[in-house]
Amino acid sequence: MNYTQNKKISQITPSTLIIGIDVAKEKHVARAQDDRGFEFGKRLIFENRIHGFQSLLDWVERHQKENGKNHVIFGVEPTGHYWFSLAYYLTAKGFDFVLVNPMHVKKSKELDDNSPTKNDTKDAKVIAQLIKDGRYSIPNLLEGIHAELREGVKVRDQLIKLLTSTGGKIQNFIQRYFPEFFDVFSDWEGKAALCTLKLFPLPSQIKQMAPEEVAKGWKPYVKKGVGIKKATKLVEKAQKSIGIEIGLQFAKCEIAYLLEQYELFKKQLKELDQELEEIVEKMPGAKEMMAIKGLATTTVVLFFSEVGDITKYSHPQQLVNLAGLSLKEHSSGKYKGQTRITKRGRSKLRKALYLAIRPLVIHNPNFKALHQYYTKRPVRPLKSQQSLIALCCKLLRALFVIGHQQCKFDGSKLLKGLPQIDVEAA
Repeated sequence: MNYTQNKKISQITPSTLIIGIDVAKEKHVARAQDDRGFEFGKRLIFENRIHGFQSLLDWVERHQKENGKNHVIFGVEPTGHYWFSLAYYLTAKGFDFVLVNPMHVKKSKELDDNSPTKNDTKDAKVIAQLIKDGRYSIPNLLEGIHAELREGVKVRDQLIKLLTSTGGKIQNFIQRYFPEFFDVFSDWEGKAALCTLKLFPLPSQIKQMAPEEVAKGWKPYVKKGVGIKKATKLVEKAQKSIGIEIGLQFAKCEIAYLLEQYELFKKQLKELDQELEEIVEKMPGAKEMMAIKGLATTTVVLFFSEVGDITKYSHPQQLVNLAGLSLKEHSSGKYKGQTRITKRGRSKLRKALYLAIRPLVIHNPNFKALHQYYTKRPVRPLKSQQSLIALCCKLLRALFVIGHQQCKFDGSKLLKGLPQIDVEAA
C-alpha cells in the first residue's frame, strides 16, 4: 500500500470494508464500516486463538456479501505484543493490515459522542474512523532473515541486561564483604581480580595466608603483571578489612554462583555476536557498511534488525522518520520555538545511531571534518549535541545508499557543497 497521505486516503474507496479492531490479551473487539463512516451490524468479540481468527474472517465475509464490498482493510491500535499474531495471520491471508497511533485514538475518542468514556467497543469504532481518514501507518512486519536478526538482537539485549545486573551484584558483594578489594585491584574483571574472587573472595580467608601462597594461587591463571608485591598488599588490606564477617558460608556460595552466571552470560553473548555477524553479512551492502572506518559491526547488526528489508524504503527520509530524528518546531505568529527531534520512531535505532556517531567523529576523517564544520561555521554554528544528531541523519542516508547500491562508502560525497575542508584519506 502507498505511504503518502493522499494515497492513503485513495486506498479507501466505496468498495472498501474497514475493520477496526481493539486488541487485548485474551479477546479482541472488531467493528465494521464503510468509507463514509456508516457502521455495519454489531460488534464482534473474538478470542486471540485460531478459532477466533476464523470467526473474524467469517464475520467479515458475511459483511462483504451483504454490502457489496470487494476490498477489506484491517486496522488495530498496537497494544504491546498482542497484535503480532493477528497481524501475521491476516497478512498471510492476503489482507491489508494497518496500524493506528494510540495517541490519535486517545485524542479523537470524544469526537463522536463528546464523552471521555473509554471501552473496547468505542475504541474499535475510533480506530475504523481514523483508517477512513487515512490516518494510519503500514507496519514493517519482518520475515525470513530479517525476522531472525531482530529476534537475535532481542536476545542480545536480554543477555546484556543480565550481564550488567550480575556484574552489579558482584560489585555489591565486594562492597559488603571486602570493600578494600578495590584498593588493590582497579577492575574486578581483571585476570588476577577474578582469580582472587574465585579462589579466596573473603578477607577472613586471605589474612590467614602468606603473600607467597596468594601469589602461588594466581600463578596458573595469571602469567604476568602481578606478583609478590601485589599479593602482600592484598594480605595487608584483608587484615585491616571492615567487611561483614557474618554469613560467610553462604557468602562464598553467592559469589561462586554470581561468577559462574557472569561467565556463562559473557560466553553466550560472544557466541550470539558471532552468529549475528554471520547473518548480517548476507544482507545487501552489509560488508560495505562494516568497511566504513569507525563503524562497528554491532551497529550494522542493530541497523538491519530495526530497519528490516532496506529495499522497501524509497527515500532516506523514511529512515530518518523511522528513527525519530525528523525535526519538530512550535511556532505561532512572531513566536518561533526551539527546533528539536520528534523522538517518534524506533528508539533502539536512534540509540544505535547516536552511539555509533560518537566514535565516527573521532576515528573517521570525513565525519570528523563535518562535525568541526557544523560546530565552527561562521553562520549559525550548531552545538556539539545538535551536530551529532545532524550527523546521525547523514549516516542514515549513507547507509540507505550503500544498502540500495551495494557500493563502497565515499566520504567525499558527505562534504559535497560545503566550503573546502582538508580531509585525510579515509
